[in-house]
Amino acid sequence: MKTHKISLDKIKIDKNTLCDILRMTLISVLITLVAVLIFGIIVKLADVPSGIIMPINQVIKVLSILLGAVIGIKCKEKGVLKGAVAGLLYTVISVFVFLILNKTLTGSFGAVDAVSGIILGAVSGIIAVNTGKNRI
Repeated sequence: MKTHKISLDKIKIDKNTLCDILRMTLISVLITLVAVLIFGIIVKLADVPSGIIMPINQVIKVLSILLGAVIGIKCKEKGVLKGAVAGLLYTVISVFVFLILNKTLTGSFGAVDAVSGIILGAVSGIIAVNTGKNRI
């Protein structure tokens, strides 16, 4: 059986790419924190059925990653790479932030969370790169 060597030499992560990834991740996490806080207040004040909480949390996650990409990606190239990495970082950071906010360090982080973060981020990166004008 013939083996193939995988080389990452063609994927160059320069300063602009790294800044876009970090900016997108930070903006996404901040949007999520604000949206969850607002939604928490709504749940506390109104009689919201418990079956609605999980779907709303998923919508918040999707919109946060999308808005983070649209706002955070300044250089209009490598959208898939930037989005995928930022989506994974967002997922990991948000899990840890919410574990800390719940005052516990026990929780779950699975492959489904990681893969969905990567896919959502990649799609958001593609959308962000292909919409609007180049800001650099």
